[in-house]
Amino acid sequence: MNESASPEPGEATQRMRRLSEHATAAGSVSFDELLSTMGRASIAFAILILALPALTPIPGPFGFVFGSCLAVVSLQILAGYSRIRLPSFLGRRRVSAETIELIFRYTAPLVTRIEAFLKRNRMRHLAGPRAQALLGLPVLLLAIAVALPIPFGNFLPVGALVMIALGLMERDGLVIMMGLGLGVIALIASAGLVFAAMQGVGWIIAT
Repeated sequence: MNESASPEPGEATQRMRRLSEHATAAGSVSFDELLSTMGRASIAFAILILALPALTPIPGPFGFVFGSCLAVVSLQILAGYSRIRLPSFLGRRRVSAETIELIFRYTAPLVTRIEAFLKRNRMRHLAGPRAQALLGLPVLLLAIAVALPIPFGNFLPVGALVMIALGLMERDGLVIMMGLGLGVIALIASAGLVFAAMQGVGWIIAT
């Protein structure tokens, strides 16, 4: 046995790789295609693929765009939907194959590290359909944090969303709870950054 062999890629890594290959073949993909390329769009994969771009150094308001899509997803989770649908004005927006490849290259190490910790069906009662419906509110709050134009403010909320998404994929309730814990820290940090920014603007106006 070769002990130095790389471990088998997790489900999320395999899906992201297939998505990158599809985008390369097509030249670009729409947001609707992002959610449906793998067949029936799962809520977990929707959260994952819409959160990861906020970690990537892409020019333009991608945090706001993807954060808005995440907010739509969170509202559908709260409504009990099992399949995600985006409004047409968001679903038609296209992302280039180069951007998809950049996202995959920058975020694959984070996904791989979390996948190494996952254990399928661990504390699965915390990852079932009922528990999933309760995740709508924290996902909404984290989506808002991602959409805010806060320098370096995306890392913690995106990390929390990735943990929640991967936990749902593998029915790992422990990782979901860890993601929620990180989400609380992320929201407190985001609120602190917003408060500091407002204080700074107020000081500039006052002077």
